[in-house]
Amino acid sequence: MDSPFAPPPSDNGHRPAWSALDEYLWHSCDIIADLVEKRIDRRPLVATMARLEPGDRALAVGPAQRLTWRAIGDGSYAHQNTFAFGSPAFVIGSMVGSAVGNSARRRAAANNAQPRWVLDGPGEITVTTSKVYFGHHQCPLDLFWGGLDTVDLVAPDVFQTSFQDINNHRYTTVQLRTPWASLLFVLAAITAFPAHPRLLGRSWLPPDFENRCAQIGRPCRPAARLLLEHRH
Repeated sequence: MDSPFAPPPSDNGHRPAWSALDEYLWHSCDIIADLVEKRIDRRPLVATMARLEPGDRALAVGPAQRLTWRAIGDGSYAHQNTFAFGSPAFVIGSMVGSAVGNSARRRAAANNAQPRWVLDGPGEITVTTSKVYFGHHQCPLDLFWGGLDTVDLVAPDVFQTSFQDINNHRYTTVQLRTPWASLLFVLAAITAFPAHPRLLGRSWLPPDFENRCAQIGRPCRPAARLLLEHRH
C-alpha cells in the first residue's frame, strides 16, 4: 500500500526539515511504544473534557476537523411556473426566463444530490486507548476502535473510517483531519485491523522518519518495529 507521506524537503541539503506534523509523529511513536511495552500507566495524565469509560485513559488531545462523505441535497427543487400578461414579446421573454431559471435550479439540485466530502466543522479530539472523541456542538463523534468497519490513513493528517451510525442507521464514512491522524490509525488497527496492509507495511509513518529524528538529535522510539514484533 502506497505511503501517504511525500518525501520531506531538506534545508539546503543540510539538516532535514522538521515540521509541526513531525512533532506530532514523534509523540505518536512515543505513545505507541509505551502502549506496546505496557507502560501507558507511567505516562503523565492528559487533561480532557471528554467523558472516559472506567479503565480508559486519555492519550492525547488536539485540533481536528470533521468531514463527512454525503450529499448536501436530495435532488428536489422548487419548480416555478410563470404567468405573464402583456405583449407577445413580454410573455415569451418571461416564459423563457422562467424555463432558464428552472433548468438552473434542476442542475443545482442534481449536483447537490451527488455525495462529496462536506466539512462539518472544527473541534477538539480526545484520543484514548479505546476510542476517539470529536467534540463539536452539532456533529460530535464517539468512535470506539472495535466498532469501526474500515480504517485508513489517506493523507499524513487525515484519518478515514466508516461505521454504522446508530442514530440514523446509516452507513457513514467520515474523515478526521488532525495532526494525530497516524496515532488514530494505529490504535484502531491494532485493536480491530491487525492485518491491515498499512500497519504491516509500516506506511503509517514516513520511511525515513527515524533517521531524520536521529539527525536532528531527537532519537525516535522504534514504534513501527515494536508493533510488528509484539503483534498477536
